[in-house]
Amino acid sequence: MRSDDVRSLLQAAVPTAAAGALAAVISALVVGGKGAVGAVVATLVVILFMGIGFVVLQRTAKSLPHLFQAMGLMLYAAQILLLFVFLAAFKNTTLFHPKAFAITLVATTLVWIGAQTRAHMKAKILYVEPDSMKGDKPENPGPRS
Repeated sequence: MRSDDVRSLLQAAVPTAAAGALAAVISALVVGGKGAVGAVVATLVVILFMGIGFVVLQRTAKSLPHLFQAMGLMLYAAQILLLFVFLAAFKNTTLFHPKAFAITLVATTLVWIGAQTRAHMKAKILYVEPDSMKGDKPENPGPRS
């Protein structure tokens, strides 16, 4: 993974973790210990799902750029499906407070998307990567006058 990809990943993960910590404190004050656990679990789920998705998309963009958009759409659909599976598995759990979990899940997902958008907008990404390793001249320089 390139250093600018790691930077973009950190620029999305750090604000999400901070929002999750804030949500855990608020949930602990409002609901109690189970609310804090729900907020922490939701934050970890968002960071894990979105982080893996980011890494997969970056690898796809590098190796198969023509599949990037389709892979992004498929990846987001798979993330939502996995989230439904996660929610179904823990539907009747007493481990954490479900409302604190749900609210934190939505809030940290929005923070992740906003932070990732901001990181992408601030990144200086070349539209065309120059080939600096070869010093070859073009084969067809054009008509000579």
